[in-house]
Amino acid sequence: MTGQHVAVIGGGIVGTATAEALLRDGHRVTLVEPGPFGGEQAASFGNGAFISPASILPMSMPGLWRRVPGFLADPSGPLTVRARHLPRLAPWLLRFLAAGATQARVTRTAAALAALLGDAPGRHVALAARIGRAELVRHAGLLYLYPSRADWLAEGFGWELRRRHGLETREIAGDALAQAVPGLAPRYGFGVILPGGHHSTDPGAYVAAIAAACRAQGMIHMTARATGFVTEAGRLAAIRTSAGDLACDRAVIAAGIGAAALARQAGDRVPLEAERGYHVAFPGALPDLPMPLMPQDLKVAVVRTAGALRVAGQVEFATARAAPDWRRAEILRRAALSMFPALAGDPGGAAMTRWQGNRPSTPDGLPVIGAASRIEGVHHAFGHGHVGLNAAPMTAELTAAGIAGRAPPVDPAPFRPGRFA
Repeated sequence: MTGQHVAVIGGGIVGTATAEALLRDGHRVTLVEPGPFGGEQAASFGNGAFISPASILPMSMPGLWRRVPGFLADPSGPLTVRARHLPRLAPWLLRFLAAGATQARVTRTAAALAALLGDAPGRHVALAARIGRAELVRHAGLLYLYPSRADWLAEGFGWELRRRHGLETREIAGDALAQAVPGLAPRYGFGVILPGGHHSTDPGAYVAAIAAACRAQGMIHMTARATGFVTEAGRLAAIRTSAGDLACDRAVIAAGIGAAALARQAGDRVPLEAERGYHVAFPGALPDLPMPLMPQDLKVAVVRTAGALRVAGQVEFATARAAPDWRRAEILRRAALSMFPALAGDPGGAAMTRWQGNRPSTPDGLPVIGAASRIEGVHHAFGHGHVGLNAAPMTAELTAAGIAGRAPPVDPAPFRPGRFA
């Protein structure tokens, strides 16, 4: 290999996809990750598995601020803030609400995300094929569910933005919907199918498979935690880790929720908070889903992964170190039962598993991708919130282009690290 030695910090979906792109460019790669690839410690393990071309809308939308008192008062809602963490979270939450305060701001954010997610399904198909694990990315479409067509029309602004960026949709309703999704609760009378939607059949295994393919191509896995940087005349010389210093030419910060502290050392203060998510998984045979579902009244993803029915979602704001509130998992369990009443009689339900992880989220709904401000040779690739799986291949290409000095595949300006200064 004739390229540079690049240390990638973080072994989730963004870190492993970036390592794969850098290896294709001919670089030597060391991936610094303290845990197992695809392990439960990473947000990549427990996500909703959607690879959705509809995921261009930020969490913060016009009028959201009116619902904040309800979020604080209702611990069973899809979004909640732990009250004792509110004083510390308040500055981030105010920026979060401001980012989606107007349709103009949301339109700009959607345009940036549409570029970043450009052909995310196709890029994942290509990545899975390159690593020899095509079965880990499946094209079955995605189905967004509503009680009625009127409920869908009430979200017209968001769907119009999606159509503006080329989203293909197909409506399904009434008996056709009931036949398409056997056992679905009758309260759902309308749906929107995304024919181009894909999903991962096992997100954790997908990350592990990318890492295994990279190791087969010469990537080194350093089982350690990155803690800082060694510089010479303002340029990166090594990264400091719990296992000692690692000399390298470049470093990519893709450390998820742990990235903010490293970015600060590299000269960029990024307001990063944990949008804590949960999932439950039922290992039984019910229901037989034709495609993954997103019931919009419950705001959860329902998908078949690794032999189980996964129900993933929830946004809980608290510190990343706070103990899980397993009542959130119970909410997901009840959501699954309300969608598919037959699950109540499924003996596999007794073996239900649960998981909690931390989505690394910025207040403006956009990740941080680009060169660090103070240390030459350090690059950022973190803060993807709900779109980490979706955005990983394009983030990897953007990062590889920045390291190689070639033209980026999309405009990197919306993701610049210094935008929060």
